[in-house]
Amino acid sequence: MEHTPVLLRECIEGLNIRPGGIYVDGTICRGGHAAEIAKRLRSGRLIGIDRDAEAIDEAGGRLKEFGGRITLVHGNFEDISAILDSYDINAVDGMLFDLGISSPQLESARRGFSHMRDGPLDMRMDQRDEQTAFMIVNQWPEEKLRQVLYDYGEERYARQIAFSIVKKREKAPVNTTFDLNDIILSAIPPSARREQQHPSKRCFQALRLAVNNELGAITEMLVTAPDRLEKGGRLCIISFHSLEDRLVKNAFNARAKGCECPKDFPVCVCGKKPELKIVTRKPITPGGAELSENPRARSAKLRIAEKI
Repeated sequence: MEHTPVLLRECIEGLNIRPGGIYVDGTICRGGHAAEIAKRLRSGRLIGIDRDAEAIDEAGGRLKEFGGRITLVHGNFEDISAILDSYDINAVDGMLFDLGISSPQLESARRGFSHMRDGPLDMRMDQRDEQTAFMIVNQWPEEKLRQVLYDYGEERYARQIAFSIVKKREKAPVNTTFDLNDIILSAIPPSARREQQHPSKRCFQALRLAVNNELGAITEMLVTAPDRLEKGGRLCIISFHSLEDRLVKNAFNARAKGCECPKDFPVCVCGKKPELKIVTRKPITPGGAELSENPRARSAKLRIAEKI
């Protein structure tokens, strides 16, 4: 299944691309955003990064026409500084990070990301990683499971679901996505099963975040990425969940504020200056036309900041 890049026009406009600039697509996926960036480059360069080796392979085929303008890296965007150092790049003119999961990943049953496809409980973005969703579901203590489902999935029935998982695995391992889906549905009240959003969606989100340490990677990226921007360089981040969007919003605000002195101090004594200018005071969201073509984009939020 082809992956449709979310908020494509808004991202390209937000990056304010210069033909000779250096740019990073930190989640290149199948190359949708990257292709539009590369089309606008002449002497410039694009570094495309992704944790998923399959995404890198597919992007390589799609972006072949751009030749040496694009360098593909199988890696984690939390290591952005080390990746740029490895190519002797001190600073770049713009970075884009799409924190969502791609349609091909969701549609592939063997990857185990979706409650709608019966497959192994995997959920690894990088197949080189050891930890899988199967390990978390079948080995983690009940309280730790509850905390993950509540903190990462904002699941109000986290306690009941964690209890049901532990009871089920005492008899036999929870092997597949459909096994887990059945446990979730049996653990929640009938009213919750009738909600518009599928009742398993929050739990699957929580497990994916836990398997891949995604919030930790995002936090590290938000610390290091602004430091590697040229003055006037843009940082564009698309998030799909409130947890991710809150991290991005707070990180942007902290860098834009500068001074950390208590409010009752008459003058600043910390000397910390603003490092970013927030371009989008409110996040950009998809319009009706995009949603009609790509309903999965409905929860996307794009925030943009500029290096001062």
